[in-house]
Amino acid sequence: MGKTKIHLEYMLKAGSGNILWNIISTPSGFEAWFADRVTVKGDIYTFHWGRTEKRQARMTHCRPNIYTRFHWLDDENEKTYFELRVIYNELTSDYTLEITDWATPQEKEDIIELWDMDVDKLRRVSGL
Repeated sequence: MGKTKIHLEYMLKAGSGNILWNIISTPSGFEAWFADRVTVKGDIYTFHWGRTEKRQARMTHCRPNIYTRFHWLDDENEKTYFELRVIYNELTSDYTLEITDWATPQEKEDIIELWDMDVDKLRRVSGL
């Protein structure tokens, strides 16, 4: 069965857009909330969890201070990706982190729960 797109939005406290951008676009930022260790070689990011789990993703698109998009190298569907997008609300001075990902119907709830936990950690470590 094919994958369907998941779109999630997380409101974050007012803070520096630069802080949020660094958290979603740099190896050290990802290490604060998404993976235990991150290495980059060219446009390939290697995400490590624990001692044995790792996945590689190619950064396919990047618009500084707006969004990053990655494609997991082990995903056979070339059209799938995960995207992290920063949206600034001028009225409230708050930021929204929009996450787009893809999942099969069987894994959809697990993927959403995983993103919820990751963003909770992002909030704790960044104060956003």
